Amino acid sequence: MPPRTRTLRAATVAAVLALGTSLLASAPSAGAAEPEPLAVTDHCGSRCADILPPGENGNATLVEILGNKAFGTHPAHSDDQLDRYNGLVEGHTGLTDQRLTDFFNDASFGVAADQVESVTRPREDVTITRDKKSGVPHIKGTTRYGTEFGAGFAAGQDRLWLMDLFRHIGRGQLTSFAGGALANQGLEQQFWPQAPYTETDLEAQVERIRTTEGARGEQAMADAQAYVDGINSYREKSKKGRYFPGEYVLTGKIDSITNIGEIQPFKLTDLISIASVVGGQFGGGGGGEVQAALSLLAAQQKYGVEEGTRVWESFRQRNDPEAVLTVHDGTSFPYAGKPDKARGTALPDAGSVIPEPLIHDRTGSAGTDRKDPVDAPARLAPAQGMYDDGVIPEGSLPGSGDAAQKRGMSNALLVSGRHTASGNPIAVMGPQTGYFAPQLMMLQELQGPGISARGVSFAGVGMYIQMGRGQDYAWSATSAAQDITDTYAVELCEPDGSAPTKDSTHYRNDGACTAMEKLERTNSWKPTVADSTAKGSYRMQVWRTDYGIVTHRATVEGKPVAYTSLRTTYRHEADSIVGFQLLNDPAYVTDAASFQQAASHIDYAFNWFYADSRTTAYYNSGMNPVRAAGVDAALPVKAEKAYEWQGYDPAANTTDYTPFAEHPHSSGQDYYISWNNRQAEDYSTAAFGFGAVHRGDLLDDRVSALVEEGGVTRAALTRAMEEAALTDLRGEQLLPELLKVLRSRPVTDPELNAVVQQLDSWRAAGSQRKETSPGSHTYTHADAVRIMDAWWPKLVEAEFRSGLGDGLYTALTANLATDESPAASHGPSGAHSGSAFQYGWWGFADKDLRQVLGQPVKGPLAKTYCGNGDLSACRSALLSTLKEAAAVPATTVYPGDDSCEAGEQWCTDAIVHRPLGGISQKSIHWQNRPTYQQVVEFPSHR
Repeated sequence: MPPRTRTLRAATVAAVLALGTSLLASAPSAGAAEPEPLAVTDHCGSRCADILPPGENGNATLVEILGNKAFGTHPAHSDDQLDRYNGLVEGHTGLTDQRLTDFFNDASFGVAADQVESVTRPREDVTITRDKKSGVPHIKGTTRYGTEFGAGFAAGQDRLWLMDLFRHIGRGQLTSFAGGALANQGLEQQFWPQAPYTETDLEAQVERIRTTEGARGEQAMADAQAYVDGINSYREKSKKGRYFPGEYVLTGKIDSITNIGEIQPFKLTDLISIASVVGGQFGGGGGGEVQAALSLLAAQQKYGVEEGTRVWESFRQRNDPEAVLTVHDGTSFPYAGKPDKARGTALPDAGSVIPEPLIHDRTGSAGTDRKDPVDAPARLAPAQGMYDDGVIPEGSLPGSGDAAQKRGMSNALLVSGRHTASGNPIAVMGPQTGYFAPQLMMLQELQGPGISARGVSFAGVGMYIQMGRGQDYAWSATSAAQDITDTYAVELCEPDGSAPTKDSTHYRNDGACTAMEKLERTNSWKPTVADSTAKGSYRMQVWRTDYGIVTHRATVEGKPVAYTSLRTTYRHEADSIVGFQLLNDPAYVTDAASFQQAASHIDYAFNWFYADSRTTAYYNSGMNPVRAAGVDAALPVKAEKAYEWQGYDPAANTTDYTPFAEHPHSSGQDYYISWNNRQAEDYSTAAFGFGAVHRGDLLDDRVSALVEEGGVTRAALTRAMEEAALTDLRGEQLLPELLKVLRSRPVTDPELNAVVQQLDSWRAAGSQRKETSPGSHTYTHADAVRIMDAWWPKLVEAEFRSGLGDGLYTALTANLATDESPAASHGPSGAHSGSAFQYGWWGFADKDLRQVLGQPVKGPLAKTYCGNGDLSACRSALLSTLKEAAAVPATTVYPGDDSCEAGEQWCTDAIVHRPLGGISQKSIHWQNRPTYQQVVEFPSHR
């Protein structure tokens, strides 16, 4: 790997010389030869573009880390896509097709001869060519093994430390590896119980793919082994050459002077572990039935069983007729709907539910944030304590932190060639995976026997491109989150026949009193230069049954039970590798139909989108179980044969799955949008929050207008995406109704009327959260944004709490948070994460306000809550809370954090690339936009 570090100032060089000349060793110089011409035809020409901030290079030596900490310098290609990504905020308004590459990379295949920065040959049968502009690896192999070896080698060059972190997160060993910071404790406690495995379990998953998936499965595991071999080759070379990531020194793994220490070899089971983190967080769906049951019980307690159930169902909105859909041509795909008469539902007795304890035998700093800094050498002082808040700050990784929810991410906009200026389809699409330095994904191009693609792969499982483009087609995904996880109530027992309690560790299984399997992970840590957390340890413990992992204990009709979580993808964390292999194979994917078949081999819950020169297409993937007739998937179910998944085999966690035709799919629709909204009619949602207002509306309204007008261009579709990315959903979708209520009579208070006018002016200007000019760090309608941020939580509570009552309101807010604006750092996405407006009570408020106004509502709430249905009373409640909100100072609305001072509105919204290693990045303007994004338009086809 050639050195890719910017020239350090003299002062920096002097500071790091104290480390010794051994640490200044660079990677071996790359060959100067030009790359061989690609033996493939690129049918996109110059019409494919992509972007992945902050930059391709995610590794940094100790010297580079210390330079960044002391002087703000950056390794080459670690931040060179950041300004282009950020520039679209201002640049989208005058965007043309010709200017797209001002804000995106040219995603053409290969590297022009005059743009070659380096050529590395880790083996004779593969070259890794990097371009000058972005440093993306273009991997070309003459053999299949060499191609995959090169992919692994390039992954080591760009993401070695990150891959090491994630294999330890997946194995529940983060604190032992990187330090005992409280956030690290929380992270492994969040992830490991979702996919707890023994080493034998992981090995069995590798073997299952190899032996049960035919020739494709054998090839996949051969490719994976070559990929691992490539990682290990770079690992060994970088260690011997002393250009390995500096985090290994700072966390005490390698001595900076003697080079004594080791980077543990990677193995195939590490890929399973990494896949469990990636797939589980972005491709999961369902679960949460215990919390749903608690809110149902609260509704029944307030209103009685029949009326309470009706009220609860109106908030659950499984199949809301006003919800924005991806397949909008009326095609129905029934799945997981509410049965006419439910069987086997296992609601807990009131007050009986307790969560299953995870942590045992704490010692030292376990459960605390107590620090005990080491006496670090002066030369390492700039990096002291860089992981004191954890390698990944709490809440910044999807699905982690307090109030974590399954987060659907990503968006897609595709328009049929019937409505474009060129007559060819256009797509603007990509995944939202948070913002990290380096990113969880890495860009690469793979060209070899049976593989021809460019795009992104999650680091550590990058044998194939997971989202990107082939020779004449492109594809991407959004999280679908349909229900592939169910909760079962297993009846507890004692083997000696005595009366069970909620603490019992045996359960009834097909008539026998069966022992639960205990899975454990013991972790310990001590202070290092990077993490000053004092010495400590604890033991994590979960119980595994044939019906999944125990999550809660309760009683059902007086009998002790354990609630378990069973997902179809458990024990199948990497089975989707076959689907990705097919997507990368130009001989397999030749049209929309073959693309859909390839996507159907992906087991996780994703929405897949496709575009070539002729058509666009869509397919919803996932291991959707065939449930027993009458089972309500939204609630816990009795663990009995009559209510199990059909054909269920607990040994391999296999079952019968719904066939291809029953998954939402489409080809050639006038346009497609997805922002983790509902897929199609009758395809029931697995969670709350899919009603009349959804962030998908921000895309649907804009794209439908473009289609109606016709002549759509790549720039026009990109502009539509970016306008939605800067828009406050509440201002665009809810404020018009709120203003109608407020102005149902004249607002006589002059000060309050001025506030109403401010909000209306913001709405009329587009409800955007956007700077007055680049770098001003001040929003154009700053005060209106502040008022809305302060008002929304107050108005939701005033609108609903009194009518629902404290108990039901609290239970429903546990199912669905009321707010997820960019400033709502308490939301499921965490602060500074970009993604916003997915979770919230916008749909509830919209229906309720229209009911108050007497407007037509399809699928109304069972009751009208604002002002108990009286317009005057509703208006009074809204005016009162608006007056309160207007008086709240910015320092209270935006209280400040590690990145911002109190009152800094722009900064509170701003995207922060959370450092996963030793290199930090500057904050950028908020955008609700994919992290990796493609803009594609193919003019020709094979």
